[in-house]
Formats: sequence, C-alpha cells, structure tokens
Amino acid sequence: MKKEKVKELEQRIMLEEIIPDICLAEEQWKGNIIICPGGAYKWHSPREALPVAKAFAGQGWKPWILYYSVSDHGEILGTIPLCQAAGAVERVRKHCPHKPVVICGFSAGGHVAASLGVHWNDDAVFAKKEQARIRPDGLILCYPVITAGQYANQESINALAKGEKSSYFSLENYVHRQTPPVFLWHTAADSEVAVQNTLMFANSLAAKGVPFELHIYPYGVHGLSLATKEVEEPQKERYADAHVAGWFRQCTEWLDIIFFQFTQAET
Repeated sequence: MKKEKVKELEQRIMLEEIIPDICLAEEQWKGNIIICPGGAYKWHSPREALPVAKAFAGQGWKPWILYYSVSDHGEILGTIPLCQAAGAVERVRKHCPHKPVVICGFSAGGHVAASLGVHWNDDAVFAKKEQARIRPDGLILCYPVITAGQYANQESINALAKGEKSSYFSLENYVHRQTPPVFLWHTAADSEVAVQNTLMFANSLAAKGVPFELHIYPYGVHGLSLATKEVEEPQKERYADAHVAGWFRQCTEWLDIIFFQFTQAET
C-alpha cells in the first residue's frame, strides 16, 4: 500500500457518537466506552456495535463506535487500525477531558483495543508528546484475537501483516506494566478464536502486575456479543445464553470498581 494511502487511512477515523434514548448531561455520564465491533478485519459486525452501545448507555456510560479500517479487498492494514484507535481515544478525551475513556472490542475489534493497550507508548509509532493522550484508561476484551502464534485466528492476522512482520501483532508479547486494567471474557468452546488467545493475554497481564478480571464460560460459539435475545443469530448457532450474558453485568461492576472504588460491602 502506498505511503500516501496509509497516511490517509490512519487519519480517517470513523468514530460515531451514539445518542442513546437515555440522554444525560455531559457531567452525568460515568465515562466513555469506545466500541470496536469484530469481523476478522474484513467487516464490522452490527451485532457487536449498536446493541452494545445501547447496553452501556443504559448503565450510564457514554457510548461511541469506532469503525476502523478493514481489509475488504485484500489490503495489508499494518498499524492503521491501531492508529485509528489512538485517534479515537484522543478525540473522545478532548470531548470529555475529565471522564475515563475505555475501549471495548469484540474478536478482531478486541485485537484493535488490545493493540492500543500495549502499543500506545511505542515510540516508533506514536510521538512522545501524544502518548499520554492516547492511552486508554481501561480495556474490555470480548473473545479477542490476541496472538499471531500457534493459536492465531490467521484470517485476522493476515489482514494486518505477513511473515515475520506479524510478530508485532502477537500482543501477549507486548504487555507491560503501564498496560491499562483489563476485563476479559471468552468461551472455552470457541472454535473460531481459540480461548488460548485470552488465556495467554491474561497470563502476560499477571506476569506484569496489571489488574484484570477474567471470565471463561464453558459453552458457546464465537461471536455471542451480549448473548441476549436481541442479538441472536440462529443460522450461526448464536443463541441467547443467560449464563454467558452475565459478562455484561460483571463488566459494569468491574468498571465501577476500577474507576469509582466501589466494594461489594458498599453495594
């Protein structure tokens, strides 16, 4: 891809501000959630976009949706989605300078979110002066693509890089002590993105002392989103599952604990 085209795509940030049914004044929102829907870096899943945005809005979090660049014609994306995620965080932070900015991703969108979580301070990609502005305050990773190694979702990784260059996108190897706190969930039965992706990332977080919460559910196919009736997709065996759907309540409790120091005793 030509350098001019790469620069143009990096700067093209399709960030949608969602105006939910619950309209709160700016100061009443708990914080901001930037949602990155999945789709193997080939498309954006609508089931992991607006329904998720509405759910977070219902819990007092201002939602945004990032439609990062995808490789719909076989382009090699490289760091373009990473740079767009950084730009989205910076833009939201300017809009709401005193509120947390959390980035939430599903599948390949989880890779976008986690990429920013580990690479925000990469001097080779981001200028020193912008690094503090683009660091997310937290990550929510839902059955994320993480590794470019043995358990890779190769379709997603191939959209970013080929051969040795793909090692940069094996995110479990880049976790550091300044990686933001993380909420992760996955199903053990996921046959599209192996649960080892999440387990490897969690292991790296533990090794670096980064706070995280991890939930592995025993059953369920890939791409369950909220796992509610609203996002069912029977043709792909994606059905509502009350147990898996519990991830959302656990996630919003985690957000309160991380950012507002709520305890079980207080709730």
